[in-house]
Amino acid sequence: MTSIQGVIAICIVAFILNLPFGMLRTKTRKFSLAWMGCVHAPIPVVAAIRILSHTSWTYIPLFLLVSVAGQIIGAKLKPQTTAE
Repeated sequence: MTSIQGVIAICIVAFILNLPFGMLRTKTRKFSLAWMGCVHAPIPVVAAIRILSHTSWTYIPLFLLVSVAGQIIGAKLKPQTTAE
């Protein structure tokens, strides 16, 4: 796997990993311990993948941006409650 393929793969993993945490985050009180957990839990996984794949630290801002996008889109994907 070339360097750019590794970066793309890590971006995909970071995005997909943050989707469920974004959904979960919407059900917690803002800035609570659970909310902070939802925001920060995926970070060690993405960091470990980056370190194990020997990807340069210069890509960290890109991974952060993709992770935030996953959180935001995950929050918008949460199941809507229907009014009866």
